[in-house]
Amino acid sequence: MQKGNISVETENIFPIIKQFLYSDQEIFLRELVSNAVDATSKLKTLASKGEVKGEIGDITIEVSVDKENKTITIADKGIGMTEAEVMKYLNQVAFSSATEFLEKYKNESSIIGHFGLGFYSAFMVADKVEVKTRSYKKNKKGTTWTCIGDTEYTIDSNDRKTRGTDIILHVSDDATEFLDEGRIEGLLTKYCKFLPVEIKFGTKTETSFEGEGDDQTEIKTEIDNIINNPNPIWKKKANKLKEEDYKKFYNELYPYSTPPMFWIHLDIDFPFNLTGILYFPKLGNSIEVQKNKIQLYSNQVYVTDEVKEIVPEFLTLLHGVIDSPDIPLNVSRSYLQSDANVKKITGYITKKVADKLASLFKKKREDFESKWNDLGVFVKYGMLSEEKFHDKAKKFVLLKDVDGNLSTIEEFKEKIKDTQTDKHNKLVMVYTNNPAGSDTYIEAAKNKGYSVLQFDNVIDNHFMQHMESKLGDVTFVRVDSDTADNLVQKDEVTESVLNEKEQEKVKTLFESKVSQAGATITMKALSPDDLPVQITRPEFMRRMKEMQSLQGGGMEGFPDSYNVVVNSNHPLVAEKLLKMRSEEKKEDFVTHLYDLARLNQGMLQGAELSSFVNKSLEFLK
Repeated sequence: MQKGNISVETENIFPIIKQFLYSDQEIFLRELVSNAVDATSKLKTLASKGEVKGEIGDITIEVSVDKENKTITIADKGIGMTEAEVMKYLNQVAFSSATEFLEKYKNESSIIGHFGLGFYSAFMVADKVEVKTRSYKKNKKGTTWTCIGDTEYTIDSNDRKTRGTDIILHVSDDATEFLDEGRIEGLLTKYCKFLPVEIKFGTKTETSFEGEGDDQTEIKTEIDNIINNPNPIWKKKANKLKEEDYKKFYNELYPYSTPPMFWIHLDIDFPFNLTGILYFPKLGNSIEVQKNKIQLYSNQVYVTDEVKEIVPEFLTLLHGVIDSPDIPLNVSRSYLQSDANVKKITGYITKKVADKLASLFKKKREDFESKWNDLGVFVKYGMLSEEKFHDKAKKFVLLKDVDGNLSTIEEFKEKIKDTQTDKHNKLVMVYTNNPAGSDTYIEAAKNKGYSVLQFDNVIDNHFMQHMESKLGDVTFVRVDSDTADNLVQKDEVTESVLNEKEQEKVKTLFESKVSQAGATITMKALSPDDLPVQITRPEFMRRMKEMQSLQGGGMEGFPDSYNVVVNSNHPLVAEKLLKMRSEEKKEDFVTHLYDLARLNQGMLQGAELSSFVNKSLEFLK
């Protein structure tokens, strides 16, 4: 038996590991299983080169929990270690066997480990660790290494007959949660779901049926519970996969989710290595609820679903997997580090997504349009946040009108240039964010020959501001921001049937009833077919108010200012109102016309709405 001290520069290595290196206790299982996968991958590489003779046999990694003895065991059938290798690799912290192996076989193997400290994460949950190992090399005895959580260790020989390594963790009192089988299975599913070697955790019952009809017999069979899928489809070539393969894998990632619209298969080996699949989910009109659905892997080892450092903000709305050994991780493999490669990867992914959308739009426009309700928020978000994406997306971003017609920006500009160009030579894009609530205004605008766009997306206010800035020759005006005849500002003037004195009299009547702060009364000579009274809101103030609300700000500083536009050419104003003799009836009539306009804007509620209904019944009588 040998005794010795682990070769480290400080005796406080284990408290450092526990407190600072690994921020989360559960990481130990990822590290130890990853090491087992490394040992197995090394064996497969050596066998392929003829350095391991004969069949390598079953190479399944097995994880087991013994509650009674308070142990967790990670057992592999990989290359194992000789006593000399145990001395070298377990007793010299920060000297990684994976690094040395990679250097020798760098063009032939995919080894997970980059850090010699991975093994020592075991001491986050164990106050004693045993390693029982035997090398694949002939005529080598088994070796047992034991350490009780300080720098002292013991090494002894054992009578192990088979190659491989068992790591036995004697779980400490402050980590007994990890003796729960459900907890361990959950961690294996999270971190090891796609590792390239089968991982067994206990058994499960498989049910089958024999016979037919009333003679059918149920047969239950205990089989190995294999946690992982060692050959995920992102590691395969796209031309070898079918649509069903992608859908099946999506369901594997997100069980019971709504199927995705389409996907992008990422596969690049220069100037960095990256594979993966990004799915476009059905977003509808939502942003926040979709985030943290992209899983980041490094050589099939789960790292995180916080991918904002490597994926542009708008792409976090996508789902799927990105796997790259070139992603710079810190020593615990828990966090991304800023690096030139990250920027290259970000640019590559953005380009691939933009190219996929452009291709779908060009080749299958009808299909693209059918998905626009779910794609719209994603494309607009991308244009707002990424300049390079904007440059590509401006050709396929779609504008939808209230009749459901879809047009590109250039197509819509061409469509409205003759009817919706104002006196400043700007194209006026009239829109609504509430088609049902703005129906009267929409119909009035249509009667003037205007096309009305539907902008009811959560980010449309920002999108309009963005496009006004980018296009320069376009302005967006909400359909209720002015009367229909004035949405496209011209110098045309319609003559009023009322003289100035009569107009002033009508205005005074309305001023006596419209006491709302921020409301102004305007007399306007509109068509007799237009409404007698309309309420409009200044575009700039209304848009600023809505953007403030979207960003979570309060409404302070944004009063509900609006214009009460009285149509001096409407018969109810020009004839009926002015011919009434009773001042009381005039006031009641003005109030009713004003309330009709408020009702049209959804401004009548509660007691005021009840009063209006009762008054309407009186008028009918």
